[in-house]
Amino acid sequence: MKCTFIGLGVMGYPMARHLQHAGFDVCVYNRTASKAEQWVSEYQGRMGTTPADAAKDSDFVMVCVGNDDDVRSVFYGDDGLLAQLKPGAIVIDHTTASAELAKELDQAVREKEGTFLDAPVSGGQAGAENGVMTTMVGGEQETFDKAQQVLECYAKTRVLMGPAGSGQLAKMVNQICIANAVQGVAEGLHLARKVGLDPDKLVEAVSAGSAGSWQLVNRYRTMWDQEYEHGFAVDWMRKDLGIALKEAQRRGAALPVTALLDQFYGEVQAMGGSRWDTSSLMARLDKLAGDWKD
Repeated sequence: MKCTFIGLGVMGYPMARHLQHAGFDVCVYNRTASKAEQWVSEYQGRMGTTPADAAKDSDFVMVCVGNDDDVRSVFYGDDGLLAQLKPGAIVIDHTTASAELAKELDQAVREKEGTFLDAPVSGGQAGAENGVMTTMVGGEQETFDKAQQVLECYAKTRVLMGPAGSGQLAKMVNQICIANAVQGVAEGLHLARKVGLDPDKLVEAVSAGSAGSWQLVNRYRTMWDQEYEHGFAVDWMRKDLGIALKEAQRRGAALPVTALLDQFYGEVQAMGGSRWDTSSLMARLDKLAGDWKD
């Protein structure tokens, strides 16, 4: 089976590796060609000169790029993947993008006699490296079933949410929940610092109860130590929250706390934290309280 992977960022690079190690014939494409060259030198496989060249003759075409505009740039035009898409091919977009774009791409792929899944992923770079991500999928059951052989290479949990666009809608909910959880952990740790509690003992005590969460257990120590040069970048979280807030406005949904957290992340960016991990919401609190180590 031939696979194409377009977009070799911190997530796509290891995802493509898992496919190659699983025995698929993998062709990669990246906007910065040197990244694709590096991947091929490490894992063999092939590289395409354009998205169209990479997608030619492939049974599965995976995309994992930055935003809606980036997705369109690799799908459309003479060099876009649709120009050389093989009839019967399955296209899987792992980018976190808008639900409206997913519906648009579903139709565009159908016109080329292929099928489409929007399948944004969660689990961060560590999840991608270890092949244990979660993917929320939009599309048809038959296409989802056929795609299991590739999705299982890097996603431990795979859930079909509904028709095209449903995966992106589920990812919006995922990001809303993460941002709200991070703020809760940040405020709790901020008070703990002020009253002199030991963070390790505190987390040992509260994580076993209903206050326990992934964010608390996996991020409390770096948050306490003001270390944020890791993880999922604030810039990307703001992009994701922007998509969710726009969808909420379009649907008449109220997300007041999420809108506030988006502003808080804007303040973190102003602190120079555009590439910091999303747990850096605590840095904002530390700065307000005079505890931030510049």
